[in-house]
Amino acid sequence: MHITRKKTRQIQAGSVKIGGDAPISVQSMCSTNTRDVKATVAQIRQLEEAGCEIIRVAVPDDEAAAALPQIKAAMTVPLIADIHFDHRLALKAAEVVDCVRINPGNIGAWWKVQEVIKAVNERGIPLRVGVNGGSLERPLLDKYGWPSPEALSESALNAVHALEDEGFTNMKVSLKASDVHHAIDAYYLFSTQSNYPLHIGITEAGTAMTGAVKSAIGLGWLLSQGIGDTLRVSLAADPVEEVKVGFEILKSLELRHRGINVIACPTCGRVEIDVVRMANELEKKLGHIKTPLNVSVLGCVVNGIGEGKEADIGIAGGEGKGILFKKGKLMRKVPMDELMDTLIHEVELLAKEKEAEASGVAHNGSSDEQAEAGWELMGHAPDEQSTIVRDIPVLPSKP
Repeated sequence: MHITRKKTRQIQAGSVKIGGDAPISVQSMCSTNTRDVKATVAQIRQLEEAGCEIIRVAVPDDEAAAALPQIKAAMTVPLIADIHFDHRLALKAAEVVDCVRINPGNIGAWWKVQEVIKAVNERGIPLRVGVNGGSLERPLLDKYGWPSPEALSESALNAVHALEDEGFTNMKVSLKASDVHHAIDAYYLFSTQSNYPLHIGITEAGTAMTGAVKSAIGLGWLLSQGIGDTLRVSLAADPVEEVKVGFEILKSLELRHRGINVIACPTCGRVEIDVVRMANELEKKLGHIKTPLNVSVLGCVVNGIGEGKEADIGIAGGEGKGILFKKGKLMRKVPMDELMDTLIHEVELLAKEKEAEASGVAHNGSSDEQAEAGWELMGHAPDEQSTIVRDIPVLPSKP
């Protein structure tokens, strides 16, 4: 399955390009109190280590806005300020951050938006126009009766057109709903009528497991149709988990690839090694590796190599013995008590080999810069035809 991404306008938040032919970026939002600079910076560093490419912080008051310069100075990735209700906070944030997020449904009178436009224009930074099902304009709620996908799409289009009337086009758009169907429909509707880059996400998705499932379904469908230029997985969990899930969604669609991809059998009555423990231990101990590698952990010596033939490297074990294989070929037998340490050592060696190979390749452009940071693009030539591009009917609205 080849995915042909919709061609959107390209904007830039700090060092990260969004839209056009830029890689789909993964972002998250700090859960700390922005006023607490130390705690916020500590969490930002954790997110950066996990590979997060854009980080957003809430700016609810003047004290939070005053903390932005210190926070920004400690970061290596772009910073977005999340603003609601008070446009004066957006004006202060625009002096420091790489992008400002506003919601036209709650920012107030239009002259306030005009002041924000002027401020971001002076800095040359983009706006994220964030429409949310929980804060739609009253006229649209009256018109549709509820925060329907049509209402979300119309709200976003109204905001875009109003900003365009001011001569402003440096923006990305989000249309978030907590219902997967509604979010999919809203983004699809908007994407058929606009070419602004889209920040996709399922808002208030839920806990780590529930939210990951909802996000994988909703974002996976959108991405499979070529819709989406940057994403956030919204979880009631550690923000680092949002980044991990975002990576895994992109990996599963072969849109991007970063770090270790563990292939592990689902276990059955024939398995004689603790595959679950070993697979989880592997992910933790090899989390520092950024080079894209497929690593198999399988519980059957007889079928292990065949089942893991697509992996770069892997192990299979049973009956007190184990084997190490690379690219489907047996390398050597390994005692069971040495199997895990052997695999970790061999993966680290393989990663270094691939890094050395990559260092000899000339780099240019943002995509290659991303690859140097551990990303491998899994895209296809621009003229390749997608086998999934087709007319998709929008799901029926609620009565």
